[in-house]
Amino acid sequence: MAAAGGGGRSGRAGAAGRPSASNGHIPCGLICHPDKEHILYPLGCTVVVQELDSKKQTFLRGHTDNISCVVVSRDGVYVASGQVTFMGFKADIILWDFQKKELLARLSLHKGNIEDLAFSPNSRYLMSLGGQDDGSVVVWDVAKRERVCGSCASARSAGNATVVVCSSCRDEMFVTAGNGTIRVWELDLANRKIRPTECQIGKVRRVTMCVQMADDDNVFYVGTSSGDILQVNTNNKVMTKYGPQKKKFSLGVTALLLLKTGDLIVGTGGGVVALCKGSSYKVMKQIQVQGTVTSLTCRGQGHQFFVGTNECQIYRINYTAFKEELIAACHKEAVHDIVFPFGSSKVFATCSKNDIRVWHTPENRELLRIIVPNVTCHAIEIMRDGRSIISAWNDGKIRAFTPETGRLMYMINHAHSLGVTAIAATSDSKRIISGGGEGQVRVWEIGEKTQRLVEVLKEHVCAVSCIKITKNDQECVTTSLDRTCIVWDIVRFVRKQMFLANTLFKCACYHPEEYQIITSGTDRKIAYWEVFDGSAIREVEGSVSGTINGMDITSDGAYFVTGGEDHLVKLWDYNEGAVTHVGVGHSGNITRLKICPEKKYIVSVSADGAILLWKYPGLH
Repeated sequence: MAAAGGGGRSGRAGAAGRPSASNGHIPCGLICHPDKEHILYPLGCTVVVQELDSKKQTFLRGHTDNISCVVVSRDGVYVASGQVTFMGFKADIILWDFQKKELLARLSLHKGNIEDLAFSPNSRYLMSLGGQDDGSVVVWDVAKRERVCGSCASARSAGNATVVVCSSCRDEMFVTAGNGTIRVWELDLANRKIRPTECQIGKVRRVTMCVQMADDDNVFYVGTSSGDILQVNTNNKVMTKYGPQKKKFSLGVTALLLLKTGDLIVGTGGGVVALCKGSSYKVMKQIQVQGTVTSLTCRGQGHQFFVGTNECQIYRINYTAFKEELIAACHKEAVHDIVFPFGSSKVFATCSKNDIRVWHTPENRELLRIIVPNVTCHAIEIMRDGRSIISAWNDGKIRAFTPETGRLMYMINHAHSLGVTAIAATSDSKRIISGGGEGQVRVWEIGEKTQRLVEVLKEHVCAVSCIKITKNDQECVTTSLDRTCIVWDIVRFVRKQMFLANTLFKCACYHPEEYQIITSGTDRKIAYWEVFDGSAIREVEGSVSGTINGMDITSDGAYFVTGGEDHLVKLWDYNEGAVTHVGVGHSGNITRLKICPEKKYIVSVSADGAILLWKYPGLH
């Protein structure tokens, strides 16, 4: 999340990062680099390379859609990543130079998506496996950057192959496995052919989740969805044993790691990481992590290893102590809002489905997680006095929590009938203004132990998307999906002005001097309005494609930022109405963004669960 570079005019607004865990659902997506100093993981259409000690991040960008697999060569020189694309179109594999962090080649052949990738032990070849609509396995020459040969990955009578693993010693041998198929392949370079041998596993029928090759190539281990491990002899292609016979692993074996000692580390769908010894796979030690284990990767000789889960958590585990340490975490669902406390940039809060999280900005660290299961938080606000975080939830309740411990302070039941969609608080921390899915705006008085409904403002007929209050707490602006934006007097509780436009309004901001309001929404235009008489001053094109979902303005009113469905963070000059900087980094739709109070950073959040921290560009 360390932001590198300030970006020039019309350039990138500094590099982005996130207090992050990987796209946790990608099998074997978390990889510890052979130099023992970096970990890699995919995030949307970006590969993140993170230093383990300093947590500094660099980004490999080049994919046009979400990454489906990533792999590092054994010598650490190359990184390869594959992506998904639309049905019938070709999905790219990108070959990267790890040291220079640059794109070496695009390899296009498979259709639909890339299921898995593997480098041969000496990095001569790259094996790629196409997805369900493609069904082929292809061998690429890494030095020449060209295809050597390909073949159908599994027999017609078998299911799809989902995993490819290379031999540990020979460049010419690799294994594919999947639903009812385990095959050992030999590359015949002279005739440019690959020849498969189906492995004999008797009457056992299994769906393969992961494969791990032994260092001497004699056997390989297959983790299955049934919760057992098959051991297959590479030479005669016959299954020699499988286990555990009685107590199988819950929810399947999703990841395997073979240690130099011959012991196996097993990751399961139930979130158990177990150390197994011997042919019976007896569990010697085990720990529980949050979510399904999708990746196991060792650092060096295996004295330390990392675990990645589908709940977007990364754990570090020491082999001897066998205790887990959470080193990175993030939201696994869309992030709906981000807010800084008044006057401070050191922490910020974000909200998502099931939870609110508080982050420490300089260290990209999660400080607090407030979990409310099975409901979604649409908006949050930190009270000016810093005593509570107020939040708007889709079950129609307003909940307030303490910022230090996350304890529930109070809850307003039935605040809105169709869920609470927007929330704001006055600067004296005595009143809350909330907007609902039914279009009502409600004013609440917050006492020491009481919460009282003061007034209901009924004008909007669709969901309220944003609420902003003036500094003197006497008026507020509400935007709605009913194509209106209303300025309210919240002392007399009457409407002062209404702006009408052919757009579903998503966001609004008062200019700090409060004589103008800027709004935006689905028409992709940024509109400037006069507060006094409600007249439109001007309109500028805010985005070439897609809705603008969020905006924020600097404390002096000179600049503002916008973000939306074009995945770009744009910094604008307020008076000129022109873009000065563009930040490229998001893979999903940007939902909200904020400039921190001290103008050091811009934080943007998106629908793919990412939180990106941008260095605020030096504007002279």
